[in-house]
Amino acid sequence: MPSTEFPGDSGERQPVHTVYGGAHLFRAETAVDLGARARQTLQTYGAGATEFAQTLGIANEIADAVYRRVAEKLNREAVEDFRLDFEDGYGNRPDAEEDGHALQAAAEVARGLAAGTLPPFIGIRIKPLTEVLKVRSVRTLDLFLTALLDQTGGNLPANFVVTQPKITSPAEVGALVDLLSRFESAHNLANGSIRIELMVETTQSIFDSAGRVALPDLIRAASGRCRGAHFGVYDYTAACEITAEHQGMPHPACDFARNVMQVALAGRGVTLSDGATNVMPIAPYRGGALTTEQEAENKRVVHRAWRLHFDQVQRSLYRGFYQGWDLHPAQLPTRYAAVFAFFLQGLPAASARLKNFVEKAAQATLVGDVFDDAATGQGLLNYFLRGLNCGAITEGEALATGLTVAELGTRSFVRILEGRKGQKAG
Repeated sequence: MPSTEFPGDSGERQPVHTVYGGAHLFRAETAVDLGARARQTLQTYGAGATEFAQTLGIANEIADAVYRRVAEKLNREAVEDFRLDFEDGYGNRPDAEEDGHALQAAAEVARGLAAGTLPPFIGIRIKPLTEVLKVRSVRTLDLFLTALLDQTGGNLPANFVVTQPKITSPAEVGALVDLLSRFESAHNLANGSIRIELMVETTQSIFDSAGRVALPDLIRAASGRCRGAHFGVYDYTAACEITAEHQGMPHPACDFARNVMQVALAGRGVTLSDGATNVMPIAPYRGGALTTEQEAENKRVVHRAWRLHFDQVQRSLYRGFYQGWDLHPAQLPTRYAAVFAFFLQGLPAASARLKNFVEKAAQATLVGDVFDDAATGQGLLNYFLRGLNCGAITEGEALATGLTVAELGTRSFVRILEGRKGQKAG
């Protein structure tokens, strides 16, 4: 049986990215608009599978499939997760102005909920709960949540979350938990219904003052509310006194922090997210009367940024971080291209391996042999579940493993084996 502290994978869908944007700019149609801008960028700078694949270094054998699925994804669900940002993407403003933006943001989220235009995951990032900013942070959160519930009849959007930045101690996490508990009680919400995400972007969130790994205590302080831990590349590298020129996703200091996150949070039911690529694929020349040289330079700039983003997303995936941040709609084509190429490149081997593994495991169970490698089977199954969730893998490709739709729906390798054993016994 899983322990309280190590419940394992929740089985819930994890988005492949979170798009951050200033809360004052959010509108009910923001996700729809971002999708339109992403599609336009793809059409302008990657108008065909061959050019797109060559720009990013995608293997020829999967180039067409990746391109088709990226285009389909941008049409169907361009944004999986969006975070209305009241922190770095918003800044410090006069209280009256932030009050107004908190109420406006709530109204737009409520309008999007009614219109069905919100992404499947959404939330807000508050300011840190430090002595200097906690009053402002709490006021913004209270104004936003109260107004949102007032306008939705007491309903939160699906997969709503509050992201807490710049954490330096478990007490800060506990303070947010206490605040949310009181809010839920006052508004007749079930205790624990408002989930939280923790930003890992300070050195104190990696090691505490006694030199111990800090993350387990942060998760305990969250009292079961923590859905994910998001790595903040630029604040963390700045805290490590790395100069701006060398701050970025591939820095060895970031690798160290990610390794600590991965080991400390393994099995705790907390998803991991990497940070952002801060080089944007934005063309330097705009307008309708560009010279041939200007158009060529635009393409070079966008393609360089696209390749950087693609490579960094693939690097995160290789390291086991299946989610990351995006900051601009022009990054969405390469986000999905990197994710889809990652899954499709390994699909033939993974399909054969899972099919063979299920058959051997089921046979061992049927004849009474000991089979103690369920974790490997679950890992293979998770590969297909993640690919299905984001659109990298089709249902038909998943069923080629020999599993059924019902078996995939269990999201559990052990339950699949138990079901097959029961069928055989019957």
